[in-house]
Amino acid sequence: MNDAYTKMLQQMMESGQEMLRSFNPGAEGIKMGGMEKLFPTMPKDMMEMWFGKTFNREGLDAKTRLLVTIAALTVLGAQAEPQLKLSVRHALAAGATQREIAEVIWQMSMFGGLPAMQKALEIAQSVFADTEGTDE
Repeated sequence: MNDAYTKMLQQMMESGQEMLRSFNPGAEGIKMGGMEKLFPTMPKDMMEMWFGKTFNREGLDAKTRLLVTIAALTVLGAQAEPQLKLSVRHALAAGATQREIAEVIWQMSMFGGLPAMQKALEIAQSVFADTEGTDE
């Protein structure tokens, strides 16, 4: 790789990190290397694409994006349990209330069915219990 290409890639990754931090104000300490541990199968170019170029920073705020993510993960059902836990935690950090998160999950009962909604509520309640009394 030449220097110009390396510099361009570095700028793209920095842009991706900035977008990721805007999704979760509590993610200031997350480094892209740490993301590889959380998502070992997700290549850097996909992270950059999703967080660096694709999402419009002036579009939805972090809280709304996370509530939409919770809705989608609820419909996916039990296969998305780890992702749902993480998204609920991030939504709380971005300012969503427990009630807002529960409302989003309840709304998804029409699309994902009652079992998916019930499982998602159980997952959300476990995150709520884990974060009670913390600064999150």
